[in-house]
Amino acid sequence: MSSATPHRLPLAGALRLGRPSDIWFKPALSVVVSVAPPNLTLLALGRLDLAMYTMAGSLCALYGHNRPYAARARTLAWVVLGMVGGLAVALLASALTTNAAVLVTVGAVLAAVQKTVCDATRVGPPAHVVLTFISSASLFVPQTPGGLPGHIGLALAAGAWAWLVCMAPGLLRPHGPERRATAQALNAAAAYAGTRGTGDGHARTRAACAAAIHAAWQSLLAAGARPDSTRRALEHLLVRAEVALAAPADTDPERLRAWARALRGTGRVPRVAPTGGDADELLGVAAEQSLPPRSLRHRLAPLAPLAVRTALGCALAGYAALALGVGRPYWALVTAASLYQANVTLTWHRAVQRVVGNLVGVLVFAALAPLTHLHPAALVLVSLALNFGAEALIGRNYWLGSVCVTPMALLITEFARSQDAAGLITDRLVDTLIGALVGFAAAVAVTNRRAGARLDHALTAAERAREHAARLLAEPHPQPRALESARRALAAALVELRATADAAAGEWWQRALPEDRVVLTEQAGHRTLAATVRRQGLVPQDRDEDPGRAPGGDRDPDRTREDIRP
Repeated sequence: MSSATPHRLPLAGALRLGRPSDIWFKPALSVVVSVAPPNLTLLALGRLDLAMYTMAGSLCALYGHNRPYAARARTLAWVVLGMVGGLAVALLASALTTNAAVLVTVGAVLAAVQKTVCDATRVGPPAHVVLTFISSASLFVPQTPGGLPGHIGLALAAGAWAWLVCMAPGLLRPHGPERRATAQALNAAAAYAGTRGTGDGHARTRAACAAAIHAAWQSLLAAGARPDSTRRALEHLLVRAEVALAAPADTDPERLRAWARALRGTGRVPRVAPTGGDADELLGVAAEQSLPPRSLRHRLAPLAPLAVRTALGCALAGYAALALGVGRPYWALVTAASLYQANVTLTWHRAVQRVVGNLVGVLVFAALAPLTHLHPAALVLVSLALNFGAEALIGRNYWLGSVCVTPMALLITEFARSQDAAGLITDRLVDTLIGALVGFAAAVAVTNRRAGARLDHALTAAERAREHAARLLAEPHPQPRALESARRALAAALVELRATADAAAGEWWQRALPEDRVVLTEQAGHRTLAATVRRQGLVPQDRDEDPGRAPGGDRDPDRTREDIRP
C-alpha cells in the first residue's frame, strides 16, 4: 500500500447498521437504574440543578459489562475515580477563572489525558467520550470553592451506586461474562470451520476466530486463578475452539454452535472431556505465563500522536467556537474528542456518524422539548428514556446512538433552568460542525508515523514467536507446558499483528506497508499453531503439513486477493 492511497474519504459503510451487541440491554438497563434514583431524589427535593454532578457518577454504569466480575469490580472502581478526578479538576478550574480560553485549554488537556489512559488500559466502550463530556461541561458551570466538596461528594455517591448496580448481576450469574466470551469464540470458530479453511473470506474469518479465542482466554484469566469447575469447563470448550482454528476441515460447525447456545442463561456448562494425552496441559498455569504484563510506559508510548491529535483538535475546536460567539464551546470540544479513533480513516467515519447523528438528534430534541417543559418530572423521565435508547442503539452504529445522545445532552442543560429550544439547537448544530471540521483537520495534520514502526515491531514479535514454537516442535519430546506457553504467545502475537496491520492500513502520510510480509507471517504462524495442536494430540497429524515453513517460503496455491488485504 502506498502512502497516497489513504487520501480518499470513503463513505461506504460509515452509516451502515450492524447487529446489536449480545448484551445491549445490560448497559442500557444499568444506566437507567443508576441514573433514576439520584435524579428522582433530586426531583423530590427540588434540586435538579445538582443533577449534573450525580450524572457524573451514574454514567460510570456504562463501563465494564464485558469483564468478569472480579475484574469488573476493579475496572469500575478506577472509572469512578477517573470520572470524579476529571470532574474535580474541571470544577476547580471553573472556580478559579472565568476566562473561556483558559477553560477550553484545560478541557483539551483533560480530553487528551482521558483518551490516552482509556486507550492504554483498553477500558472499552464508551472509553473517554463520557469522561470528556462530563469534565468539559463542568468547566462552564459557575462554581465557588466552597461548593466543590459537596458537588464532588454527590458524584462519588452516585458512582458508588453505579458500582453496586453493575456488580449486582453477579449474584445470579457469576460466570456470565466468561460464558459469553466463550460462546463468541465458539461461534467464531464455527464460522471459520464452515469455510473449511479454504472458502471465500477464510483469511478474514480466521483472523476473527483467533481474536475471539484470544479475547475469551483473556476473560477467563481476568476472572482470577482460584480453582473453579465452571471455569475449567469453559477452558475445555475453548480448547475445542482452538482445535477448529487449527483444523477447520476436521471440525463440525454445528456442534460448536450447539455448545455456544448451551452457554446462554444460567444452565449447566457443557462438559467436554479433554482430547489427547496432553490436552490437560492446554489449561491453567502455562496460559497465564505466556503473556507477561507490559509496562505502563510501553503501553503509553505508541499513543503519543493520538494524544497530541486530541489535545490540539479539542483546543482548536473550542477556540473556533469562541471566535464565532457560540455560548457553549465545550460542545465543539466534545465533538472533536469523540472523533479520534485508531487511525484517520476510522476518524473520518466517526466524523460522518457524529454529524449525521447530531443533525437527526436535534430534530428529536425539537419534538421532545415541549413535552419536557410541561413538568420537571417529564424532563427526568424523558432523559431516562433517552439514556436507555442511546445504549440500546449505539452498538448498531454510532450515529444511531447519537440520535438519542444529542437530545439527552441538550436536556441536561435544562436541569438547572428552562432554556430557549431554538437557541440550544442552533448552538448545537454550529458546535457540531465546528468540532467535526476542526477535529478532523487536526487528525490529518498530526501524522502518526509510528503506525508503520508498530507494524514492524508486531511483525518481528510474531516471527520470533513462530520460530520459538517451531523449535519446540522440532524437539523429539518437547515439554508440554513449554509448548503450550509458546503456542499462546504465538496466538497473542498473531492477534496483535492483525490489529496493528488494520490500524496502520487506515493511517495517512506514511511509508508503504509490508503487505506481503504480513500475509506470509500470518499464514506461517497459523500453520505452526495448527502443528502445535496436532502435536498435543488433539487432531490427527496431517502428513502433508509443513508447519515450520518460514514466512519467505512458497505461498499457498489458493491464495486470493482477500488474503493480502490488510
